[in-house]
Amino acid sequence: MGHLLMIESWVGAMSTLLPRAIGEAGHRFTFLTRDLHHYLRSAPAGGPHPLLSAENVLTAETNDLDALLPRVERLHEVFGFDGVLSSCDYYLGTVARVAEHLGLPGAGSAAVERAYRKDLAREAMRAAGLPGPAFAVTEGWAATASAAASLGYPLVVKPVDLCAGMYVRRVVDEAELKEAFLALEGFPVNARQQPRLSAVLLEEVLTGQEVSVETVTYRGETHVVGVTDKSVVGDPWFVENGHMFPADLDPDLRRAAEDMAVAALRAVGLDHGVAHTELKLTPDGPRVVEINPRPAGNRITELVRRVSGVDLPMAFAELALGNRPALDPVDTGARSAAISFLLPPGEGVVERVHGVDALAVDPDVVEWQVKGAGTRAGAATSNNTYLGHVMVVDRRGAGARAHAERLVGGLRVEYASEAER
Repeated sequence: MGHLLMIESWVGAMSTLLPRAIGEAGHRFTFLTRDLHHYLRSAPAGGPHPLLSAENVLTAETNDLDALLPRVERLHEVFGFDGVLSSCDYYLGTVARVAEHLGLPGAGSAAVERAYRKDLAREAMRAAGLPGPAFAVTEGWAATASAAASLGYPLVVKPVDLCAGMYVRRVVDEAELKEAFLALEGFPVNARQQPRLSAVLLEEVLTGQEVSVETVTYRGETHVVGVTDKSVVGDPWFVENGHMFPADLDPDLRRAAEDMAVAALRAVGLDHGVAHTELKLTPDGPRVVEINPRPAGNRITELVRRVSGVDLPMAFAELALGNRPALDPVDTGARSAAISFLLPPGEGVVERVHGVDALAVDPDVVEWQVKGAGTRAGAATSNNTYLGHVMVVDRRGAGARAHAERLVGGLRVEYASEAER
């Protein structure tokens, strides 16, 4: 039985899925955070937060690496950690540095940073000769406007160090670029109170179906678990409103996507860990959108587990301990699994979500959730704005996505102002 040090976590799905996987694998963990209330505020109804199943819950300033390293060294002397991990993108680099400092398993910190920093990943893939969009990394308005004019519109504007699609948008002219640039400039600190990088990534727009390749790399050997399809809506924003595993693709196209994802991981030097690599299947072939050196979010890992039996959060934990994870698929009885998200129809305060009775009686629905009355909904500009989701399985074929979309299409959000009228 291994003892893992978990440094921070997402407050969404992975804050439940990762503690569950660690426990089911027979391991234990200590949770270290700078702000426990950040998690307590989002505890699920009817019970304590799953992160509180930790053997120890400790506090430290996790945003100050220089102070954190000697603190975890002292903790390691007491508790004897066998591995360190985090599901939160903003602490992946911290975890890699801690693992190096303590001599624990993990990918090198430089490779982890190259993977999760969108600008460094682009530069590494270009240096490796991988085909990709034309791009520029800039700082300041004058340099950004000049680079955009050279690249040509339309363009995708991205922060280099945010996630969930935050502040990623398509722009068609300099006026929209200025709007996007100022919005980024006005968000100098992320949700974990870490100062953001001022760099802006401009990219040529990629067209085609979007997919993600789920991989596990153990000691330099990458195993492809499968390919997930993705639905993206909300132009000029890029909001993911659904996924299905496995993607219903032509076998040659699937292999091409898998090969490109593996090549991208090789380009950034990620030789150990779980990765979720997003790609566009363009007319010229698969092109990488971004690399995420951690298990997929949006409950994609649950889709994978329900179809193949492969538990990616558990694999993530085993890799942090230096163990080879179990990746052999089993027959679960499901041929496809899909999730569809309920997006807010606009801004307002939720009074009620209509149509949920149909979800409770559908035999193919394996999970559903909607936000309760009083939830304040914002515009659907990122993956942080969901008001609920429905997950279904198809035991016959690739029909899970269509079924999930039909069910979410039957839901209607009523805002408080409508109820008053």
